[in-house]
Amino acid sequence: MAQEKRSKYTNDFVPVRSITNGVIVLENSNEKVTGVKIFPRNIFILDPDTRNLIINNLRSIYNIVDYEFWIIAADRPVDITAYLSRLQLLYNSQTNPVKRKLIMDDINKANMFTTNNVVDTEFYLLFKETDMDKIQKKIRTLIQTFASAGLNATQTSNDDLRVILDNFLNGGQTTTFGTVMS
Repeated sequence: MAQEKRSKYTNDFVPVRSITNGVIVLENSNEKVTGVKIFPRNIFILDPDTRNLIINNLRSIYNIVDYEFWIIAADRPVDITAYLSRLQLLYNSQTNPVKRKLIMDDINKANMFTTNNVVDTEFYLLFKETDMDKIQKKIRTLIQTFASAGLNATQTSNDDLRVILDNFLNGGQTTTFGTVMS
């Protein structure tokens, strides 16, 4: 009886062949995993009627989807380096001491975000399908349905799918295997 060789590397047993055009292509099958990214909306700042309408519309969406799907919440680190650079340039060009103090307060607050590992939570609805025409139809329908519920959605990007995989397989740590550095 042949003994099965087990790998200690996660990427050896995850059945991902590639991630292209916003789709995870699975190995050893024709199946693809893709979906939509649903942009968060704070419904708790809305009036009760609008909030209830959005919640009821979400119930309707999930009840009319007639195929298997997964709802995933994934954390993505917040990158505010460009914002910090602009603040620093503004601070350096400012001569008014009161304005400099206000800008420095903003810089310190922004630095607090970067040192405390602040993340944005992103939401996804993913599904598995083999036919690219069906995939595109499902994505268009989901985007339109979420829009009618008052929520914005877009097709998942390659970066979105990598973040989801990193969150589940690597505890949120970004992987760099297979990356060519120049």
